[in-house]
Amino acid sequence: MIEEEAKVLADCTDPEAIIKATENLRLQEAKEHKKDGSIIVIIATDAPLHPTQLQRLAKRATPGLARVGGIAHNSSGDIFLAFSTANEIQVGLKSNYDPWTATVPRSSEGFVDDWTINALFEATTDVVEESIYNAVCMAETMVGPQGRKVSAIDLKHLRKLVTKFT
Repeated sequence: MIEEEAKVLADCTDPEAIIKATENLRLQEAKEHKKDGSIIVIIATDAPLHPTQLQRLAKRATPGLARVGGIAHNSSGDIFLAFSTANEIQVGLKSNYDPWTATVPRSSEGFVDDWTINALFEATTDVVEESIYNAVCMAETMVGPQGRKVSAIDLKHLRKLVTKFT
């Protein structure tokens, strides 16, 4: 179908036929387009961050995803979650934290200062990029449902491509 439409475009001088062939090509390409995927990124840190800072940290996963070619398409359902293991919340004790909202208690002692958080933002972007490359490059060949085989990337070939284009 696409080959026929391409021939029409190559040999045609009629504007209406060109428009029709172009529309048919776009429709065919849209039908053949692979479905967009989704990614879930979990960011764990031992830095003492309060909930608002963790929300801000989670947003820094997006540039890391973009560095490896990830784009948030219309149908993708990307999820970014950040949590800290630094703060201990005592169970059963009265706390200034509201578990249903990202509010910070009036005293923010013990948390990273907002003026010094940029290094964590940069590190988050870098680590997301690196973890995606690691997942792709270190994956092994596998066979999934219905016998669908996904081959591991040939790292020697990948190295040649990277060397050629960088």
